[in-house]
Amino acid sequence: MNLSATFIRRPVATTLLTIGLILAGIIAFRLLPVSPLPQVDFPTISVSASLPGADPETMSTSVAAPLERQFGRIAGVSEMTSVSNRGSTNITLQFDLNRDINGAARDVQGAINAARSYLPANLPSNPSYRKVNPSDAPIMILALTSESVSKPRMYDAASSILAQKLSQIKGVGQVFVGGGALPAVRAELNPLALNKYGISLGAVRGVLAATNVNRPKGLLANGTTTWELQANDQLKKAADYRNLVIRYQNGNAVKLADVASVEDSVEDLRVTGLVNGAPAVMVIISRQPGANIIETVDSIRGVIPQLEASLPGGIKLAVVLDRTPPHPGLPSRCGAVTAGFRHAGGTGGILVPPQRPGHPHSGRGCRLFDHRHLCRYVPVRLFPRQPLPHGPHHRHRFCG
Repeated sequence: MNLSATFIRRPVATTLLTIGLILAGIIAFRLLPVSPLPQVDFPTISVSASLPGADPETMSTSVAAPLERQFGRIAGVSEMTSVSNRGSTNITLQFDLNRDINGAARDVQGAINAARSYLPANLPSNPSYRKVNPSDAPIMILALTSESVSKPRMYDAASSILAQKLSQIKGVGQVFVGGGALPAVRAELNPLALNKYGISLGAVRGVLAATNVNRPKGLLANGTTTWELQANDQLKKAADYRNLVIRYQNGNAVKLADVASVEDSVEDLRVTGLVNGAPAVMVIISRQPGANIIETVDSIRGVIPQLEASLPGGIKLAVVLDRTPPHPGLPSRCGAVTAGFRHAGGTGGILVPPQRPGHPHSGRGCRLFDHRHLCRYVPVRLFPRQPLPHGPHHRHRFCG
């Protein structure tokens, strides 16, 4: 029996069957789930190290190079990428797909320990690593803005209040606070004044380090009881530092204010965040592996009023990026917001273009995420704010 003979004798039925199959395919295509990348657990580990004040060349030669030599001896490394910025280095290790991520993490920790003797002695802390998945782009970005509260206070509130509460929500894997820095006191020394009084830079540094401590001062004891004396010598305001006595000269006290300009500032002056042109602090949220994006985002949106109420008065909390697809029959949850954070050391900016009017799927055709249901694409850009010796970063690539 010829199978095609039936369709040839009944052209009308064949045409209707073909049209039905096409319509069923179109409907099924629109119902297919969309993901930025396939659900593959790439064995990837990111190692980061910091040395405040070091330029990219120093970070590359003194910090990144010793680590790279040790990482190159690990079995199963398929690719190694190192990026050195001002004061920080990030090394990304990608292993073969058949390599167990937990075993690779143990090898990475062993390599970090082996490289510790070759790293600078003044490194504030040991290099740290974390297991990452390249497919896990941020699912939501929140922005803190205020007309009356300073950015250091907003950053402090975001890192100490929002980050902890958001991390407790089911499905949230990582919360990163950017676009600002913690409050700090900065003292800019005057070389002419130091030379006049005969004071060295090391002497000023020693006085600041000895004065800003918090430890027991001794004991008082009798035959039966012992009391521990403890006082907090930590200074938190610039006004408290200005009256510090550096030394006595000719019977007169030389104070810090006599040789330096002391002011309240932030830990890092080279980072800033903007939302619609206004200063802001960004809270970038990533999901846990395998967590449902829509349920996680809906849970975050449900607690936003409570989070805003827990912040100091005058701080507004808004959603800058929502990567969940729009629900059928409902308008997209995207807003027309442009946001970004800049760092002279190479931290990328995040640009969130507004949704095009009348276009139901504004993510179509974007470069990073070519999907029908993405609200907005998030290209990463570099905004250098000052020239660096050899560009904003160095790259080292190793392919095994």
